Amino acid sequence: MKYNRILLKLSGEALMGSKQFGIDNDRLAQYSREIKAIHEMGVEIAIVIGGGNIFRGLQAAEGGMERTQGDYMGMLATVINGMALQSALEMLDLKTRLMSAIKMEQIAESFIRRRAVRHLEKGRIVIFGAGTGNPYFTTDSAASLRAIEIEADVILKGTRVDGIYTADPEKDSSATKYSTITFEEVYQKGLSVMDLTAFTLCHENKLPIIVFDMNSPGNLMRVITGEPVGTLVNF
Repeated sequence: MKYNRILLKLSGEALMGSKQFGIDNDRLAQYSREIKAIHEMGVEIAIVIGGGNIFRGLQAAEGGMERTQGDYMGMLATVINGMALQSALEMLDLKTRLMSAIKMEQIAESFIRRRAVRHLEKGRIVIFGAGTGNPYFTTDSAASLRAIEIEADVILKGTRVDGIYTADPEKDSSATKYSTITFEEVYQKGLSVMDLTAFTLCHENKLPIIVFDMNSPGNLMRVITGEPVGTLVNF
């Protein structure tokens, strides 16, 4: 096992599966089985999920809504996704804790770093909701921040693409994939891995990132055991 404590970043859009909106229960169940498999190996798991399948603050801002209001709405969407994932994991008899950066005591614990670390040490899966609790920050930034705070070994960014490419592989058929790349190369080539704030946080705190296809069954396990899956961003 290559990594002992991870932060898994999932996009909200990934939870849609084949739907146009909301949460696909089959996709949720698949992710939960993948997470359970690595949990049974003893990996300490923290998770951050986006909210784009329900609401995007940036899109609301483009329609004339105040950006701050839209961002807070997006944070609430991530809590909804967190609750859905929590429920799916608990159906597999896994112990979980949902922690929110915005107080909502009836449904989630408030985020306290030491408490989060203690949950991980006790073998609980910790889901971080509501982003950083601040507008103008993405869930990528929340994932980077939380990963640094809990001293994770790596951020695993599960997407629908199997790594980082020279160009968008969905638009350019000649795009080639990197197996490994440095932070400096990503900056120089202008590649899109995470938003710049999140990416810089990882760079400054020497936290590696692996971008991989979460939708391929078994990929999460392969990453954890050190197989060359996806793209590793390192130093």
